[in-house]
Amino acid sequence: MSNLIQRTITGIIFLVIVVSAIAFSKISFLVLFLLIQIGSMYELYTLSKKDEISPLKIYGIIVGSFIIIANYLFVNNILSAKCFLPVIPLIMGVFIIELYRKSDQPFTNIGFTILGLLYIAVPLSFANYIVIDEHLNYSSHMLLGFFFLMWSYDTLAYIFGVSFGKHRLFERISPKKSWEGFIGGTASTIGIAYIVSLIFKELRFIDWAIVGLIVSVAGTFGDLVESSFKRSIDEKDSGKLLPGHGGVLDRFDAVFLALPLFYVYLQLIH
Repeated sequence: MSNLIQRTITGIIFLVIVVSAIAFSKISFLVLFLLIQIGSMYELYTLSKKDEISPLKIYGIIVGSFIIIANYLFVNNILSAKCFLPVIPLIMGVFIIELYRKSDQPFTNIGFTILGLLYIAVPLSFANYIVIDEHLNYSSHMLLGFFFLMWSYDTLAYIFGVSFGKHRLFERISPKKSWEGFIGGTASTIGIAYIVSLIFKELRFIDWAIVGLIVSVAGTFGDLVESSFKRSIDEKDSGKLLPGHGGVLDRFDAVFLALPLFYVYLQLIH
C-alpha cells in the first residue's frame, strides 16, 4: 500500500473518530481529549529519553489527566474551584519523587515532566470551556468549527507548499515548510471560514475568519515547536500509531498553541 493511500485512509478514519466523539456527547468529548492527552504526553516523554532525559512518564500522564478532568468537573458545575487544589501537591510530588531516583540530571527530568503538563494537558483543558456554555449546555459547534479550519489549513498549506513552495519558511527547523504554503493555506482557510460561518452560526464570518488566521499562525508555530524538538533528537515522527501520519503528538501539535488562543479570542468577543 502506497504512503499516500495509507495516509488518506488513516486521515479519514481519524477525522470520523474525532468529529463523532466531539459531536456525540460531552462524555465522548472528554474521553477523546483524555486519549489525546495521554497519547501525546506518552510520546513526548518517550522521545525525551532518546536525549537521555528521564521524566516521570506515568506520574506526569496521571497528573495531566487529573488537570483535564478537574476542568471538566468545574465547568460543568459538578465541583467547585477547590477541585484544582490537589494540583499543588501533585506538582510538588514531581520534585519529591525525583529525589529518590538517583538521577544525574534531576532538574532536567523535573522540568521536562512539568513541560508535558504545560505544553499538552493545560492547553487541552481549554476545550472544556469552549464546549460548555454559561447555562451548562454542551455544544460541539465551536470546537468542530475550530478543527475544520485547522484541518483545512493543514491540507491547503501542504498543497500550496508542494505546488508553489520556493521560499523556505523556517529552514533550520522544517526544511519543507514554505512561505507560499503558509500564505496560500492561510488565505484559503480564511475563505473557508465563510463556509464554516454558514454551518456554525454561533460566530459571524469575520470572527470565524479571525479564528482561521489564529489557527494558521499559531498552528504553524505549534508544528514548528514540535519539529524543533524532534529535530534535536534526530526523529522524524513522534510515534507510529497513525500510519502515514506519525503519532498522536504529530497530529495535535498545532492544537496545543492554537486552542488556548481560540479560547482567549472567544472571551474577548463575548
